Amino acid sequence: MPSVPFPCRLRPLAAVSVGSLLVSGCSEALRFGAPDPVSGDGRDILQLWQGAHWAGAAVGGLIWALVVFSVLRYRRRNDDLPSQSPENIPLEIAYTVTPLVIVAVLFGFTVVTQQRVTALSAEPDVVVDVVGFQWSWQFEYPDEGVTVASDGVNPPRMVLPVGATVRFRLETSDVIHSFWVPKFLVKRDLIPNVDNQIDIEVVEAGQWVGRCAEFCGLDHYRMLFEVAAVPADEYRAWLEVQREGTVR
Repeated sequence: MPSVPFPCRLRPLAAVSVGSLLVSGCSEALRFGAPDPVSGDGRDILQLWQGAHWAGAAVGGLIWALVVFSVLRYRRRNDDLPSQSPENIPLEIAYTVTPLVIVAVLFGFTVVTQQRVTALSAEPDVVVDVVGFQWSWQFEYPDEGVTVASDGVNPPRMVLPVGATVRFRLETSDVIHSFWVPKFLVKRDLIPNVDNQIDIEVVEAGQWVGRCAEFCGLDHYRMLFEVAAVPADEYRAWLEVQREGTVR
C-alpha cells in the first residue's frame, strides 16, 4: 500500500486551522473592535454597538450608491444643460426626515439599553465593596466576612461566582478612579462623596485583568487587579480559604 505523503496528511488539519482562523477573524470583525463580552450587560452593550455600526454602514452604502447612480445616470454627453428644477419637495422632505428618524431610533435603543444596564437588582446574590485608592484596590465581601487587598507587590484578586448577580458598591478614599474590566464592557467611576453602584452577572468562567480607567496620579499605571469567575462550588471553597486566612 503506497504511503500518503506527509503534506497530504496535514491537509485536513490545515483546512480546519484556516477555517478556525477565518471564523475567529470574522467574529472579531463583526464586533467592530469591541472585546467578546463575558457579562450579560456587556452583551447588551455589544448589540447596541453593532447596531449603531450597521446603521452607519447602511447610511454610508446608500450615500455611495446614490453618488454612483448620479455619476452614471447624469454624466454629461453634450453641451446641453441638464434639467434645472428649482425644487423637489418630496425629495427634500425625505432627506430631512430620514436622518431624524435614524437618530431617533438609535436614541431609543440607547435609552433602553442604558436603563437595562444601569438597573439594580432588588436582591443581588453577592455584594462586593470596591475601594480604590492611590494606587491599588480593596475588595470586601461584607456578607461573607472576607476582604481582599493588595500585598503591595501583586494586584489583588477578586473571585466571583458564574451566573450570579454581583452588586459592586464603589467608593474611593482619595481622588477619582474608574473600575473597569474590559471583558465586562462596562465601567463605573469612583467619585468622592458619590454613591455609585453597578450590578454585573458574569456568564462564563475565566480570568481577566481589570484596571483603573481614570488618570489618578503618578502611579496610575499600577492600578491593576485580577478577576476570576468560577463555578458556585469553587467560589464557596475560595470563601472558606479566605476566612481561614490561607494565602490566595
